[in-house]
Amino acid sequence: MITHHPSLIRPSVLTLRADVLRRRPTLHAVASAPPPRLWSLRATTGGTSPVTTKSNPLGFSDTHWAMLRFSCKCLGSILLFTPFLAQFIMQVQFFPPEFITGLAMFCCMPTTLSSGVTLTQLVGGNSALALAMTVASNLLGIIIVPLSLAKYISNGVGVSLPTEQLFKSLVTSLLIPLIIGKVARETSKGIADFVDGNRQGFSVASAVLLSLVPWIQVSRSRPLILSVQVKSFAVAVTIGVYVYHLSLPQLLHLALLAFNAAMLAILSRLEQKGESVFAKKEYARAVILVASQKTLPVLVAVVEQLGGAFGESGFLVIPCVAAHINQIIIDSIIVNWWRQKDQQFTSAK
Repeated sequence: MITHHPSLIRPSVLTLRADVLRRRPTLHAVASAPPPRLWSLRATTGGTSPVTTKSNPLGFSDTHWAMLRFSCKCLGSILLFTPFLAQFIMQVQFFPPEFITGLAMFCCMPTTLSSGVTLTQLVGGNSALALAMTVASNLLGIIIVPLSLAKYISNGVGVSLPTEQLFKSLVTSLLIPLIIGKVARETSKGIADFVDGNRQGFSVASAVLLSLVPWIQVSRSRPLILSVQVKSFAVAVTIGVYVYHLSLPQLLHLALLAFNAAMLAILSRLEQKGESVFAKKEYARAVILVASQKTLPVLVAVVEQLGGAFGESGFLVIPCVAAHINQIIIDSIIVNWWRQKDQQFTSAK
């Protein structure tokens, strides 16, 4: 049997030594070589420099980063732009003045807690984005709302706003219940299953309780309302309902809708490569609806904490109730119009 000698398979020591000496690096090669600590890094990056390598530690795609910028701009519209409008609303002369003050305070509130997400789901928008914006704006509103009220409302009314006390009240009424509910849901599967199985009942109970909150505030102003002459009160209510309640709140909401739609159009044109995330229908509809609405329960909590510093609580809440109803009606009309357009587009295919 023919066998191979080991020397035919494995090079001899002399051959290996000669090869090593032949490949000994020159001075120029040593000077141009990367430091030893970077050898493994270059090997993992395919030989490219770390400076030219795009780092993405969170693993976000370009769409994710675009959505993050998108959400920040939308939160700016909710918490920065609309409170800025409050100072112009404060210039309107009306009787009683609490009506104007209440609507200006309404501009400083975060987005609605449920109606924006519900309408987004009905129209086929991105409900996850709507929910994220709702949670983020209400949490950030705990810090920003007291500052906005102090900047835009206090000077017009001529009173000092207890910012620290209001901040503590919002933390107690908004943040702590949210944390307790989230912890209870995550730690107890029974609670999560019970809530998921009775979601419709919880939604109805929440709507009923939220509707009672402004009614309680208006009822507290009963002595003042009864002390006003019937004729004067009737004139004020008539003007407030048919002029103020049907004009200023509607104009405010329509202005917010127009601003957010224009902002989306501008941002979609600024995106240069590929299809802009701002032009996607499901994202645009979610933002237009959520960023244009204001929440009523948070305003009632703020009015409760102020203790009449900005005027009679009932008169402050009444225009905000009208504005809340108006925004739901207007957005429902827009949602139905969008759905009809989608049905026509689908049937035309």
